[in-house]
Amino acid sequence: MRLFEYSSFSSKPIFSVVNFFVYGAYIFATIENANGFEGLIQLPKSGSFPINKSGPLIVNVIDFGAVGDGITDDTNAFQDAWEIACSSPSRANIVVPDGQFIVGPINFTGPCTSKVSLRVLGCIVAPEDPKVWDGLDKNKWLYFVKVKHLTVEGGGTINGMGHRWWAESCKINKTNPCQHAPKAMTFHRCNYLRVNGIVMLNSQQMHLAFTSCVKVTVSRLKILAPSGSPNTDGIHISASTHVTVKECTIGTGDDCISIVGNSSRIRITNITCGPGHGISIGSLGKSNSWANVHDVSVRGAFLSNTENGARIKTWQGGSGFVRKIIYENLMMENVSNPIIIDQYYCDSANPCSNQTSAVGISRVSFARIKGTSATKEAIRFACSDSSPCRNLYLQDIELVSPSGGSTSSFCWEAYGSTTGLVYPPPCFPSAKTITQPVIQHSNLTSM
Repeated sequence: MRLFEYSSFSSKPIFSVVNFFVYGAYIFATIENANGFEGLIQLPKSGSFPINKSGPLIVNVIDFGAVGDGITDDTNAFQDAWEIACSSPSRANIVVPDGQFIVGPINFTGPCTSKVSLRVLGCIVAPEDPKVWDGLDKNKWLYFVKVKHLTVEGGGTINGMGHRWWAESCKINKTNPCQHAPKAMTFHRCNYLRVNGIVMLNSQQMHLAFTSCVKVTVSRLKILAPSGSPNTDGIHISASTHVTVKECTIGTGDDCISIVGNSSRIRITNITCGPGHGISIGSLGKSNSWANVHDVSVRGAFLSNTENGARIKTWQGGSGFVRKIIYENLMMENVSNPIIIDQYYCDSANPCSNQTSAVGISRVSFARIKGTSATKEAIRFACSDSSPCRNLYLQDIELVSPSGGSTSSFCWEAYGSTTGLVYPPPCFPSAKTITQPVIQHSNLTSM
């Protein structure tokens, strides 16, 4: 039976009451039968709760009233399960079993007293109707804040049900006002995170977002959304450091991976991307803002039918820097802009005005990148007049048309050097070409 009744998509459950009764029921029920007492509250029938003395606390959302029938609102059951797990003095595992669990916008708030795992075996599904977010923060769906030592894993699915949101987007329907849509799973000010093995589908906006996080490992994710879905970045990294992303398959309507302001020590390996907009640093410097991204490596990726490949994008008028960046061992298949630096990025319905300041770009290496370009121009370096791109490095590049025909390079205020075969031929001004590689690849080791 259900221990509690919940209101639809409530975002403020009474945690202290739940803690008191659940823990109280456990203690009361464990008194010796000789005392002649029975528990006042029926304990879970699944056997997963309460505490397993030889292991972690197992918290099954079913035991807190979740139904998993694809119809019932299970939000409060998830919130109550989180509160118990987060307050447990020992390691706790939250289990989402087989089923379709409808979960509305929810905050998973720390800090927790011990390590917590969220094991997703079934499917967590967002409400289909955007009106559920009326009066709430439309940036958030599954929102984790101030949590340390959290693992999300299990091979299950997180479905953002984004179709209604996309239809209302100003990028799809120009008559609609531009407004925010929820990020599917957001981690804010969270440290020591592991996200492993889950499937993410049809996010309303970004699928997986990290902001102000430290020590993050993302592995073996499958992220999917239609190519025409707006703003549906696969993995978005902002103001975070020591982040590893590996062995992920991403197909979406925006950047497969995006890295933005004040992020560093990012390691990306063995990524499959397509459809999408590529693996991007930026955009940076919007609205004359300051930003920096440094010490990033992308080693090993297959990009197929994407709008871009290895990309750096900044707005005019910004300030800050991008440096110490490596893209290497990439295979391109029918990619429109395989290698691109664009300091004139403008994602606006109106033309962007010319400005003199720019986010500086230097010490960027593109090495061992091969495949086919869907456009004639396979390499494009469009850099700022006032802040040129410097210390660029090309090594062993071979980008041809799908038919095997010729391709070309474009350079504007871009300066650097080359080693080995580079095709299309580089366009760095010969008089200002640097004769030595600007980045030693062996010096940037993985985490």
